[in-house]
Amino acid sequence: MTGSAHPLHGRVAVVTGAARGLGAATARELDRRGATVALLGLEGPVLADVRDTLSGRARSWEVDVTDDARMKEVATEIRGRLGPVSVVVANAGVAEGGPFAESDPVLWRRVIEVNLIGSAVTARSFLPDLRENRGYYLQIASLASFGAAPMMSAYCASKSGVESFAHSLRAEVAHERIGVGIAYLNWIDTDMIRDADEHVVLRELRAHMPKPARKVYPAKTVAAHVARAVERRSAAVYVPAWLRAVQLVRAAMPPVVTSFAQRELPRLEQGTTLTPTGLLGAGGRAADGRAVGHGSGHT
Repeated sequence: MTGSAHPLHGRVAVVTGAARGLGAATARELDRRGATVALLGLEGPVLADVRDTLSGRARSWEVDVTDDARMKEVATEIRGRLGPVSVVVANAGVAEGGPFAESDPVLWRRVIEVNLIGSAVTARSFLPDLRENRGYYLQIASLASFGAAPMMSAYCASKSGVESFAHSLRAEVAHERIGVGIAYLNWIDTDMIRDADEHVVLRELRAHMPKPARKVYPAKTVAAHVARAVERRSAAVYVPAWLRAVQLVRAAMPPVVTSFAQRELPRLEQGTTLTPTGLLGAGGRAADGRAVGHGSGHT
């Protein structure tokens, strides 16, 4: 995937969580750069709508990334229809917010399952192809991977988990010349973030972040950085770029966050009742209560 003016031309790229938001934008960007894109997600009709905006090479599969057996079948189907996969972007993710003590155990677990377990299932399903092609796996992570925040315990735990998973996987497969990268991203203009701003607890959380950390970036802009990272087989990509500097001081972040929460949460609790948000955005609602094993069609 290096040494060419068009390194993605003719390559098969898988994007999970591709029905909307960053996943859909990344699929469009990879398609624009010449890749043959396989779109995976829970919402078949929405995936098909995204697919229809791409070149005629693209295909879509409705599948739950936490379903080991079905993901393995999909990997086989993609190989048969499109060819062996060279690129995997593990983007599928959901979030919920609110006090941990009042959180719904089922939804809290679902966040971990989709974000962390789903990423592991994705990697396991496509590793045979990546081995054959000396391909590239990009894990979509977050500022939450190293900057855990109150009221986002499941999301932060899952994103810390995927960061560690990607580091471990990279060390395991480096000798096979498989590239593994991590995308550290901040706020992106998606359904999930727009939904978050409708909830007092999450709106206030973002409002009290430093001004640069509050900025919301268009999904198309972030997708261009993600696609460039794929082309370069980058070990890490940071959007915005200043997140790279935060990496250097991440050990200092927990006491800073704790100090903020100790001061601000009592004030918030006086003005409103802090309640769980449920899974955020249309993608979260699609994942809410989704039973593993549903969704097997492809188009």
